[in-house]
Parts: sequence; structure tokens; C-alpha cells
Amino acid sequence: MKKPFVTLEQLKEITKTYPTPFHIYDEKGIRENARRLKDAFSWNKGFKEYFAVKATPNPFILNILKEEGCGVDCASLTELMMAEAVGFTGDEIMFSSNVTPAEEFVMARKLNATINLDDFTHIEYLEKVAGLPKIISCRYNPGGVFTTTNGIMDNPGDAKYGFTKEQMIEGFRILKEKGVEEFGIHSFLASNTISNEYYPTLAGILFKLAIELQEKTGVNIKFINLSGGIGVPYRPEEKPNDIMVIGEGVRKAYEEILLPAGMGDVAIYTELGRYMLAPYGHLVATAIHEKHIYKEYIGLDASAVNLMRPAMYGAYHHITVMGKEDAPHNCKYDITGSLCENNDKFAIDRMLPKIDIGDLLVIHDTGAHGFSMGYNYNGKLKSAELLLKEDKSVQMIRRAETPKDYFTTFDFTDFFKL
Repeated sequence: MKKPFVTLEQLKEITKTYPTPFHIYDEKGIRENARRLKDAFSWNKGFKEYFAVKATPNPFILNILKEEGCGVDCASLTELMMAEAVGFTGDEIMFSSNVTPAEEFVMARKLNATINLDDFTHIEYLEKVAGLPKIISCRYNPGGVFTTTNGIMDNPGDAKYGFTKEQMIEGFRILKEKGVEEFGIHSFLASNTISNEYYPTLAGILFKLAIELQEKTGVNIKFINLSGGIGVPYRPEEKPNDIMVIGEGVRKAYEEILLPAGMGDVAIYTELGRYMLAPYGHLVATAIHEKHIYKEYIGLDASAVNLMRPAMYGAYHHITVMGKEDAPHNCKYDITGSLCENNDKFAIDRMLPKIDIGDLLVIHDTGAHGFSMGYNYNGKLKSAELLLKEDKSVQMIRRAETPKDYFTTFDFTDFFKL
């Protein structure tokens, strides 16, 4: 079973100051995980993790990862602004976006970020709006279906991202002619994989592509970015990925493919979000209502506004009823929020201990793509974010929204004077 990183006693103390719902993150777990990743790829001299800011866009979290030697992967203007505010500069920033507005390319160039182009037409567009840098990356989409020995993992051919191989070859030639001196290759072929094979298989594809691109275009390939895709076990019965095995698998492919081609100086980059943060975040909520009709319902003070994944994807998030961890799971509930949508459910037909009004519930693995996917439907307000520090103290790292925040963009009218 999944075990929360906070106890009921801690939560009772925390809620005296910070009412539920809130997201809370485990600093100790985040730091230890970042160090495991770095250790797994320590064989590669140029290795760097570029944390996917979209997963958990909070400057306090970014600062922790910065202290652990990570860079950031940004996909928008505001993410670039946050990265700059935290102190990331130059090659500490990877800018990977698509359908990119001109102002975002301009900002990326201003910060001297490494730009990862998503489309062949962006070569001309970037040159026009912001100029071409001396180092650039391009995102590869091989099309078709991506498989490993475990079977089909995803369908890149249906994805909107990336260059075809022919476009990669032609694009590298054009960029070299226009003065680009160093190149990177990027690819993301599957999401949330629970398989130690994904990264090594992807690495093999990209390593072979790198050799072909170098042979056909004569470019200097500086790095290969494996992007994200390493998943986490949302369900208790799932076996977690072993990052040391994954790192060793990539090393083996590197030595078998790149070293014989004289490309032993190529750096390996990653852009992990979910793997870095998801297990180290909880959404904490209180049971405030129960309903007995055709099913048994427990209503929380949180909703899909606080965690969209179950409503959007039907995603599973494990739930612990605090203080009842050892009680029999003999009650079947739908755990719901209060939105005027029937998909506002954190769990459907979930077997749990009997839940009483006032019980604190921990929803697991919300440290990535949890708070960040929040919204304001029904006029609901986003929660606070808290950090459980290594010394067990708690720091608020984002305050909860207030009605004034919700109405602030009406500041040009006389309707709301809060």
C-alpha cells in the first residue's frame, strides 16, 4: 500500500494554520530523487536534467531543483519569466514549445536559452522574429507506433509534435548553412511509461539518428535530449521504474552505438516532470458531505479544480483515509467534488474504510500535473501549496486564492471593489 509522507498528527497541526484543501510537497523526497537521477546518469559527463516546469510551476520547487543541479524545461512566456526570476540563465534553460508565439521566441533568445524547435517551418519563423542562435535543437517524430519488447507504448504518428526524419536532415542542413554551430536532438515518444525499457529503446533510436544526421549533414551534435516519459506507479500494485537500471540501459546503448561512431562526447539530457515530483506531492482534503442514493458518495472540500487528472483522463490516484490506514476497506464510494459536472470524481466505486464527516483524506501522487492543471470553473478558487521541509517544518509556498484574485481582471469596471 502507498504510505503518505505526512502523518495524521502532522496534518491536524498543519490544518490549524492552513485549511484544506491544499497541496503539500516533500522536500526531502524531492532532493533524494533528484540525486538518484543524477547518480544513474553519472557515467555521462555532460548529463543534465531539465525539469519540466509545466508539471509543478512553483519557484520554491524550482529553487530546490536548482540547488540539486537541475535546469528547467520551459514551454511558455510565463514559464520563462519564472525561470529567470529563480535565477536560471543560458544553457540552464531549455525552451521546448509548439505553435510558438513570436514573443516567446524573443524571450527565449533574450535569456540565451537553448531553443528546441518543434516544426520545420519554425526555422524561418525563428530567424525572422528573433534571429538564430549558435546552438539549437530540433524535436524528432518518427511517426508510426512506438513499441518495445513489452508491446505498444504509444502512437507518435498521431502526435502533433516534431519533425519527420527527412525534415530533420533538411532542417539541420539549412541551420548549418545559416550559421548554427552546435545541434541537439530531442524526442518524446511515450507518456508515463512504467517500464525500464522506454528510455534505453528511445536512446537507441536517437543515437542511430544522430549518426545518420552527422554523416548526411556534417553537423556537430552536442546533446541528445531524451525528454520525459518515465512514469510513476499511481496504483499500489504497479512496480516502480528503477532509475539505476534505466541509466545503465542508456549507457549500454551509448557505448554500443555512439562510441564506435566517434561520438563519445555527446551529452545526455532529460526533461522529467512527473518522475521528479509526482510521488512527492499530496492533495489533502476533508470529507464534508455524504450522500446515499443509488450509490454511496463522499463529498470533499476539494474538486477537479484542485486535481483535474481523474476527471479529464479517468486517471487513478490512490486515496488514504488518514487514521484509518489499517481499517478494513469494506465500503464502496464515489469520492466527489462540488463542481456542476458529473465527472468531478476523484474515485469511482473505490473500496475504502468507512469515511466519517471531518476525516482527512490524502490523495497521492499529485506533485506533478496536480495544482498546475487547476482552473476556476464554477468560480472555484485554487488552493494553497505547502512545503514540508527537511526539518519537518511547513512553509506556505503559494497562498490560496481569494475572491479578490478571481475578480481582479475586472479591475476596469465598477462592479467589483473588493
